[in-house]
Amino acid sequence: MKLELRGITKVFGSLVANDHIDLVVEPGEIHALLGENGAGKSTLMNVLYGLYQPDDGHIELGGKPVAFAGPGDAVAAGIGMVHQHFMLVPVFTVAESVVLGYEPTGAAGLINLAEARQRVREISDRFGFDVDPDARIEDLPVGAQQRVEIIKALSRDAKVLILDEPTAVLTPQETDELIAIMRQLRDNGTSIVFITHKLREVRAVADKITVIRRGKVVGEASPTSTETELASMMVGRSVGMAVEKEPARPGEEALEVEDLVVLDAGGAAVVDHLSFSVRRGEILAIAGVQGNGQTELTEAILGLTKPVSGALRLDGEDLLGKGVKQRLRAGVGFVPEDRSTDGIIASFSVAENLVLDLYDAEPFASGVSMRPAVVRENATARADEFDIRLSSIDDPLSTLSGGNQQKVVIAREMSRPLRLLVASQPTRGVDVGSIEFIHKRIVAERDRGTPVVIVSTELDEVMALADRIAVMYRGRIVGVVDGDTDRDVLGLMMAGVPLDEAEQQAAEHKTTLAAADAAAGHQEGTL
Repeated sequence: MKLELRGITKVFGSLVANDHIDLVVEPGEIHALLGENGAGKSTLMNVLYGLYQPDDGHIELGGKPVAFAGPGDAVAAGIGMVHQHFMLVPVFTVAESVVLGYEPTGAAGLINLAEARQRVREISDRFGFDVDPDARIEDLPVGAQQRVEIIKALSRDAKVLILDEPTAVLTPQETDELIAIMRQLRDNGTSIVFITHKLREVRAVADKITVIRRGKVVGEASPTSTETELASMMVGRSVGMAVEKEPARPGEEALEVEDLVVLDAGGAAVVDHLSFSVRRGEILAIAGVQGNGQTELTEAILGLTKPVSGALRLDGEDLLGKGVKQRLRAGVGFVPEDRSTDGIIASFSVAENLVLDLYDAEPFASGVSMRPAVVRENATARADEFDIRLSSIDDPLSTLSGGNQQKVVIAREMSRPLRLLVASQPTRGVDVGSIEFIHKRIVAERDRGTPVVIVSTELDEVMALADRIAVMYRGRIVGVVDGDTDRDVLGLMMAGVPLDEAEQQAAEHKTTLAAADAAAGHQEGTL
C-alpha cells in the first residue's frame, strides 16, 4: 500500500515540530526516516498514527485521502506502530497482549483465548519469530518483547508498519535479528517506516532514506551514502565520525568497587556483588542493555543511592561514608543519564546552571552571598570554551537546544579539577556535531590523568571511547575486556553470555557466514 504524507505541519506553541513535510513510502519498501533526537521524526509518525492531528497537510493511502481521529482509525486503515517504549502489560501472556483491545469473543461474549493463541502461532510461524503465545511478557527478553509488538501490529492486518527507534534497547545480535525480520516483512509486501538516528543500521537495511533536520525534510539519500555524508545532512555541516585518541597510559588504580550490592524498592539486587577498578588516565566503559543495573551503579558512586554492602574507594579514601555534596567537592564529576531531572534546573539561567554544585563555594560565593559578577564571568568563559550556542548567559536554560543543555552539564562537571569523572549516557539526545565535541572533551580529561567511567547503551560509543569495557547483565559484570574487542563478542556478553562462550560463538558465527558467502559465490560462478 502506497503511503503519502503531503505538507504535514504540526505546531506546539512556538515550536514548529513538523514544517510542511512530504514523505512517500512505496509498497514493500523500507523507508528510513533519519534525524537527530528532536528533529521531528516521532511527531510526524504520531500524526500518521492518529495520536496527533496535523495543523496543515494531509495523508493519502493507496491514492485516497484519509483522516485519523485516533489510533483506532489508523489501525483500521492498515497502519501499525511499534513504539520506542513498548506498550505491553508485563503480567499478560503473549496471546493476551496481542489481542488486547481487539479480543476475539465466543459464546456469551467471553474472550476466545484459543483463537488468540492460534493467531499468534500463525504469524510467529510465518515469519520465524519463535514466540510462545502462553509466555508472560515479563519473562521475555527485550528482543522477544519487540517481536510481540510486531505480531500485535501484523495481527491487525498492518500494511504499513512504523518502527520508532526499534533498536534502542536491543543487543547487536537482537538488532541483526530485527533487521532480518524487517527484510522478510518487506519481501512479503509490508511497507516499513524505520525511525532512527543510528547511521550504521540505516545503511544496513533501508531502501530509501529521508533526512529531517529541525522539523524539515533536508533531502533524500541512498543507502550507499557514507556515514559521514549522512551525518553531514543531519547536522548541516561536516562532522568527524571517528574518535581520535592516542593509546591510554594508565597509572595506578584510583576507583575501587568491591562486592557492591544495591537493592531496588522491592528488595531485589539490581547491583549484585559487583567489583571492578579504574586506573588513572583510562576510560572504562560500562556496556549493556538499559535496565541491567547501570543507573543504580552510577548513583551509588555519587551517593544518590545507598548500597547495602560492599566497598567504594577513591584514591584509597572511603566514599560510602560521604554524602553527595562531599563527593562532588572531593573531585567527583557526574554527568547523569537524564539531564532534565538530575542535571539541570531548566528555569534557572545558563550562568546559574554552570555553578549548581559550587554556587556556595569560592570563588562563586563569599559567606552566604553569591557573587553574580564572578558567576557571569565563569559562564562567559565556559560558553566559549565548550562551544555552548546561546543568545545570553542570563537566559533560562530551557531556551537552549538539547545538545547545548548537555554541553552546559559537561562544562559544569569538567571545568574544575577532577579525581574521577562518571558520565552516564553522555551524548543521549544530542546531535552528531555535539557528540563529536563531547567525545573530544572526555578523551582530553582522560589524557589529563583522570580516571573516567562511561556508561552507554550505544555500542558504537562504547567502542569508540573505551580503553577497557566492563559488560553488565542483570546487575553483574559478565566480563571486562579490551576496548578493541570484537563487536559480536560484546553483543553476546550483553545478552549474558560469559566471555569464553561469547568468543567461541562469535567465531563459529563468522565461520558459518564465510562458508555461506563462499557457497553463494560458487553458485553464482556456475550460473
